[in-house]
Amino acid sequence: MKINKGKALIGIFLGSASPAAASASEGIHYPRPNIIFIMADDLGYGDLGCYGQEKILTPHIDQLSAEGMRFTQAYSGSTVCAPARSSLLTGFHNGNNRIRDNLPHGIYLRPDDFTIAEMFKKAGYKTGGVGKWGVGIPGTWGLPNMQGFDYFYGHYNQDQAHFYYPDYLWENDRLVLLQELVIIDEVGKIVGNRGGENRFYTHDLFTQKAMDFIDRNADNPFFLYLSYTIPHFSDYPKDTPEHFIVPSDEPYTDRDWQQIEKNYAAMITRMDRDVGRIMEQLRGLGLEGNTLVIFTSDNGSYQGVPTPIEFFNSNGPFRGGKRDNYEGGIRIPFIARWKNVIPEGVENDKVIAFWDMMPTFADIVNYPGIIKTDGLSFWPDLRGGKGEEHDYLYWDYGHVRETFMQALRYGKYKLHSISRGAEIRYELYDLEVDPGETDNLVNKRPDVVDKMKHLMNQAYTFSDDYPREIMH
Repeated sequence: MKINKGKALIGIFLGSASPAAASASEGIHYPRPNIIFIMADDLGYGDLGCYGQEKILTPHIDQLSAEGMRFTQAYSGSTVCAPARSSLLTGFHNGNNRIRDNLPHGIYLRPDDFTIAEMFKKAGYKTGGVGKWGVGIPGTWGLPNMQGFDYFYGHYNQDQAHFYYPDYLWENDRLVLLQELVIIDEVGKIVGNRGGENRFYTHDLFTQKAMDFIDRNADNPFFLYLSYTIPHFSDYPKDTPEHFIVPSDEPYTDRDWQQIEKNYAAMITRMDRDVGRIMEQLRGLGLEGNTLVIFTSDNGSYQGVPTPIEFFNSNGPFRGGKRDNYEGGIRIPFIARWKNVIPEGVENDKVIAFWDMMPTFADIVNYPGIIKTDGLSFWPDLRGGKGEEHDYLYWDYGHVRETFMQALRYGKYKLHSISRGAEIRYELYDLEVDPGETDNLVNKRPDVVDKMKHLMNQAYTFSDDYPREIMH
């Protein structure tokens, strides 16, 4: 597999002094921050109040935005789950990524994949992962404990993560049945999620395990990857009108909405509540001033039902949603808060993507090794400065489907290549004036199209997992 080499990050970052950086000229060394990366699943760009949502209540995440930096041009690594996570963890865009699609199954991280968790471990951090994994299953090298995580609790298989009341979860290499012994009138009874009892809601378990990890590591620098499954649609029960599963539709019970709408909103507000609980925990432990908290989503909103995109306008001004390379499928909310380091209440239009997290984290923790990445560090931008800009950004989707889609952003332009067999259609949009991608300029700017076609071909490299034969 061809790999684009990023800047070698060696030794001490020579930026302005902050709690994350050491100033060599002054000889001052500051403690490295704890880092909590919280990622929702299928949360749209417009699902949060701070991004324009008017129906769903998200006061705690809105507060996170008010106390930090809100990015308006942040992109996922992919329009679907597995490649988005692979991009985040390994620092490569889809043209070079190990996992480039949800299909074909059976492609997982391997020993030669270097993850952000491995980087943190080498930098002396305790590393924890909670929630949805999606880049390895038992019997493969792609398990969290083999990819740099000291601790993991949640779903290995991403399809299993579609269930909010499963029979079991994984804790490290141990399968944990979701059941417990309850004593009622001196009579013991095993209760759990089997048989429709629905006692243990996975999201609530994830929040508790995440908070437990923070408690255990309050005296160490730690990295926590909290990959929530909310508000992903549920596969169970089949044909349910609710589709989005949540223990209670509060605080929307009395709204004049359909049940599916109440449930979707309640899921997001429940997640928002737990972001608030984590922030309160950090304050109580005295960690607030030395913890970088990031909140984002893995891709755009689900398009299978009118909720959420139509009723909640979940993608804001953007076209499409999950499984699209239009902005609605890949542009995501992204909020970063670090008290007294990241400026408060700032809206930042810097173009960033998931593959930028690897070099950014490397800068923040002064990682002494060399990393290979398609990303660029936006650590200067987080402190109110100006970092490097991408030459281009690349995505694709549909490797073994009837339609194969590629997209490339080059400055203000976005080119789509949509292939069905031997037929290829191109679309070109100027995102500066047309963020909704409605005015196709492909016939008006052939010079730009030719340039971007060349970059698109350059961006995609074949690999053993994605050979030329599976391409359309």
